[in-house]
Amino acid sequence: GMPDVNPPLAKADYIKKPSNVLIGIVLKGQSEEIVVNGKKYNSIMPAMDYMDDVQIADALNYIRNSWGNKIPGAVTPAMVKNLRK
Repeated sequence: GMPDVNPPLAKADYIKKPSNVLIGIVLKGQSEEIVVNGKKYNSIMPAMDYMDDVQIADALNYIRNSWGNKIPGAVTPAMVKNLRK
């Protein structure tokens, strides 16, 4: 992320949230303040519901296992499809 603008993805405690929460953020966007690694961020993330279920699952799995992140478990397209309803 951009310092003081967008939250980081590298070693970000925020992405340890349950998969359904992260999927919901991608599908619906987010506009409220969040805290990542102890720092507050208040920027808007638009919904990305135009992505298909496989793209969302792949993106979240990549984020959860890159840049020093090692989040166990996988996000599946079926999980995304279930929450898209």
